[in-house]
Amino acid sequence: MRLSELIEEFVELEPEEKLEWLVDFSNELPDISSTRRAIPFPDTCRIQECQTPVHMWVTANQGLIHLEADVPRKSPTIRGLVAMVVQGLEGCEISEALSMPDDMVAHLGLTSVLGMTRQQGFRGVISRIKRELRAIHG
Repeated sequence: MRLSELIEEFVELEPEEKLEWLVDFSNELPDISSTRRAIPFPDTCRIQECQTPVHMWVTANQGLIHLEADVPRKSPTIRGLVAMVVQGLEGCEISEALSMPDDMVAHLGLTSVLGMTRQQGFRGVISRIKRELRAIHG
């Protein structure tokens, strides 16, 4: 499912339903590859803005995005947000990801239900994805 479809489904929910959806969707975050899991995660893959230890790898092959992320299961809200972005952008063109709003928190209607720390962390995830895709895309 594309990110735009996930967002369309998500924004229709009531605030409490959004949090429940994120917790449920946290189970949809794909495991990282065995190659990445076999070595210690480099500090450069850590999303510094996140209080939760979120590690992300952003790559592209022939202009199509591939994202991998590791987020602890004990942080289901941020894990659900990351899962939404990872699944929603997988296989998309770089230009599609670069066009997503910088402030996805507001776009998703989450400013009233997420604390500032989680908002800042998720903004850091979006910023990292865009920054790395711009570096790849040139």
